[in-house]
Amino acid sequence: MRGSRSEQTAQSAADAGARTTIGFVGLGRMGSAMAASLVAAGWRVVAYVRRPERLPELSAVGINPVSTMDDIADCSIVISMLPDDAAVADVVSGLTRRLARGAIHLSMSTISPQCSTDMAAVHAHYGQAYVAAPVFGNPDAAKARELFVVAAGASDHVARCRPLLDVLGQKVFVIGADPAAANLVKLAGNVMSAAAMETMGEILALARKRGLDPELLMTILTATMFGSRVHRIYGSKIASRHYTAGGLVLPLALKDVRLALAEADAAAVPMPSISVVRDRLLTGIAMGHADLDWSALGLVAAEEAGLAENATKEE
Repeated sequence: MRGSRSEQTAQSAADAGARTTIGFVGLGRMGSAMAASLVAAGWRVVAYVRRPERLPELSAVGINPVSTMDDIADCSIVISMLPDDAAVADVVSGLTRRLARGAIHLSMSTISPQCSTDMAAVHAHYGQAYVAAPVFGNPDAAKARELFVVAAGASDHVARCRPLLDVLGQKVFVIGADPAAANLVKLAGNVMSAAAMETMGEILALARKRGLDPELLMTILTATMFGSRVHRIYGSKIASRHYTAGGLVLPLALKDVRLALAEADAAAVPMPSISVVRDRLLTGIAMGHADLDWSALGLVAAEEAGLAENATKEE
């Protein structure tokens, strides 16, 4: 009888981990959860950490925190989970001078396709490899190892990373040799999610002003025509007015929308609905909601509809 998924991935990771130590850069909420998942599955993870106060917290879950990039130079695979293009470019400038020829930078960040193309070229110049594998999911999904991974890069390089991706994700989509394609897929998914949240915010504001229970409305909608993860997870947050700090906060969502619109501009593709979402995210930030995750688009819609919010905000 085959073992459970966790037993299989743990054995696979333990077999590979006997030969490989994984480097990790970018220990925010997502990165920390992902690194801890790799440790739990049997990998040895060495993580570059800039803030010394985090060392005890990371050590407690089995991550080996280090204070210089030199300490990850011997890793044959280094994962990065960083917030934007500038952060990735900064890390790559340090990695390329340290990693051995043949080492792989596995970038799981949500960045522009152009940045991915540029980073792949820089690594190639140093005889190193680059694989893009951005993920769909939040820190809770990362802890549960239930992310969806979109991977692109040379087939042999993706194959070397596959045991790691299989640990982190419940499904891995390998879409080709061009790393930039994976980043375009991630941006497309994020702008569709943001547009869905804007729409849900508007219809739930209408429901409340007309005396209809918003949670009942979302129960009906998600049970019939709108049963996607975005509608179920974020629709519930908006309907219950339960907004949390952290996650994909409004400024990061705005960054992704702007990157998608830049791609659209370059391809001469009008995206009028996404331009509206950009403005709504800006409105939320201007209203003081920059620390809340992107479901706060529902809060913006409610406040603009004249609804006195009594929202739950958690750290």
